[in-house]
Amino acid sequence: MPAGVGSRAPARGIRRWLGGRAALWIAFAIVHAALAALNLYGQGLPLGDVTGVYRIWAENAAHGYLRMGIDAPWVYPILAFAPMAAALVFGDAWFGQSWLAIVALLDGIAFAVLLGRAALSRPRRIAAWWWLGFLLLLGPIALGRIDAVTVPFAMLGLLWAAGRPRVAAVLLTIGAWIKVWPAALVAAVVIASRRRGEVVAIAISLSVGILGVSLLAGAGANTIGFVAEQAGRGLQVEAPLAIGWLWAIVAGVPGIRIDYDRDILTFQVYGPGVEAAAWATTPMLVVGVAAVVAVGVRAARRGAPIGRLLAPLALAFVVVLMLGNKVGSPQFVTWLAAPVVLGLVLRPVRFLVPAVLAAAAALVTQIIYPYWYGWLLVADPAFVLLLTAKVGLLVALFAWAVRAVWQAGGDRRSTHAGGILSRAERHRTH
Repeated sequence: MPAGVGSRAPARGIRRWLGGRAALWIAFAIVHAALAALNLYGQGLPLGDVTGVYRIWAENAAHGYLRMGIDAPWVYPILAFAPMAAALVFGDAWFGQSWLAIVALLDGIAFAVLLGRAALSRPRRIAAWWWLGFLLLLGPIALGRIDAVTVPFAMLGLLWAAGRPRVAAVLLTIGAWIKVWPAALVAAVVIASRRRGEVVAIAISLSVGILGVSLLAGAGANTIGFVAEQAGRGLQVEAPLAIGWLWAIVAGVPGIRIDYDRDILTFQVYGPGVEAAAWATTPMLVVGVAAVVAVGVRAARRGAPIGRLLAPLALAFVVVLMLGNKVGSPQFVTWLAAPVVLGLVLRPVRFLVPAVLAAAAALVTQIIYPYWYGWLLVADPAFVLLLTAKVGLLVALFAWAVRAVWQAGGDRRSTHAGGILSRAERHRTH
């Protein structure tokens, strides 16, 4: 036997096993079990919002005291109440465990669709392993907030956008009525898809239906109260625009502080110019979104196929929402998973850079929250530097995504190849 052949055979067997469905599903179970354990027993109360806030909202509604979004304005769209109410199924004592089970179940559905029913392709295998690694790097926050419920809806919507645009529109619209950010993915599909009329019609019809049911339940103006609630926020400590004030605190500039807002239940920055900056985030966000729309429409009008345009366009929309947001909560990093997974499925080599950048942003996020969050709240220089690095990673992601969208509309010769790729992946998803 030639030297080295015997040692290479087991290695090939291990690689073959790791590339199979069984290994992926075992890894899925291990990752979600580990994240659930961190949420339930880890330091820093990572599940605090779920058990300390969501549970109270759900219990108050169950006992007929107060229905958030109906009887009072709420920071979330009305469908956010659905998973909170569902987590009460085994009683309030098991609310946290039930919540984690719901998120794991939704992730499992998205994971199954990602793997597909046909022979497991290398791009889908790469995307699946990346998503599991991303969840581990992000840590307990990957499951322990309302955003975690929306990620599977977003991922399924993007994966089905080419072959099942109507189903994608339904899933993304539902996601947007749980937490607003998937509305940006609806916009990406509308721009990238040739069947944009159907997507718009379904998104509007479903939204009107949700609004109608809310009004019948007695919500009145509270149905869209989340818009005003978000507009009234100050500058949260993790917001990208807050970096300057955090460094000012590090430098010892007087009159600037971090304090807890008991109405919004977040830590915010206070000091000269903060209110103006918080107000400025809205027009900045509008300008950023408009710029992404313009670049995306240019690419679509120049014939960019959905298989080449949708993933970077969705990523650009998601990142601009993160950079222009006055909140900047750590759970927002979960949003990156859906467009990156789609990009890895369609163009794994091309999406290597954003996959690495997103994974790095996830790791930095977990270092900051929940374990050592207190250091950021006292503006420790090392943790302000970490937050600055995270914002830098997001800026790099945005620059990459906009450049990729621009390039998608810059080479008319790629249209045919992109269309073939889209059809092949569409068939594989079915």
